[in-house]
Amino acid sequence: MARVRMLLVEDDAALAELLTWHFKREDFEVKHTPDGEEALLLAKEATPDIVLLDWMVEGLSGIEVCRRLRRMSETANVPIIMLTARGEEEDRVRGLETGADDYVTKPFSPRELVARVGAVLRRVRPALAGEQLTYADIEMDTVGHKVRRGGAVVPLGPTEFRLLKHFLEHPGWVFSRERLLDAVWGHDSDIESRTVDVHIRRLRKAINHGDRPDIIRTVRSAGYALDSGG
Repeated sequence: MARVRMLLVEDDAALAELLTWHFKREDFEVKHTPDGEEALLLAKEATPDIVLLDWMVEGLSGIEVCRRLRRMSETANVPIIMLTARGEEEDRVRGLETGADDYVTKPFSPRELVARVGAVLRRVRPALAGEQLTYADIEMDTVGHKVRRGGAVVPLGPTEFRLLKHFLEHPGWVFSRERLLDAVWGHDSDIESRTVDVHIRRLRKAINHGDRPDIIRTVRSAGYALDSGG
């Protein structure tokens, strides 16, 4: 799964360090700034996947940063979670009306915040919350229908995409031609089992481009498996 890019806007250095540690442990890529103006510049330079934004930061207020992020084309749809010591209902409503997707009141536990971030990502940006499959150096975005190997885009036809998706969902499993026909083409398919071999060859040619190691193993008299040791 591709790393989630987080922009953390927090002027409490100790809290920022703590949150950075927790989210990096969850494999997030974290950029931190204590300054509202700098936050806008960072967001414009490299669009984050999610923003954690303190209400009270240096320079522009968090509310103003949130408002401007929503006006920028690059970040109009990026989920924003506001962090604040303000617990009053009026303040929460104001933050949400400004464009925040969620609102977390201090003090909070980092584990709770990690869970809240995950919930927002699942709701707003599902591909970042787990609808990606990985094995060895292969990454598949099942929502965007994109495949990368070693960071390079791998162009695949729809059938090869479905084949690879099935293998990625069951790494190491050996599948007969008949089982692959059922899983990829459907139970009612009239396609001959040897057709599987044709699409396996196409898939191999695409993902092994550039003399990369073949990770689709042929198991004699049994079928095929996704196996990086193959």
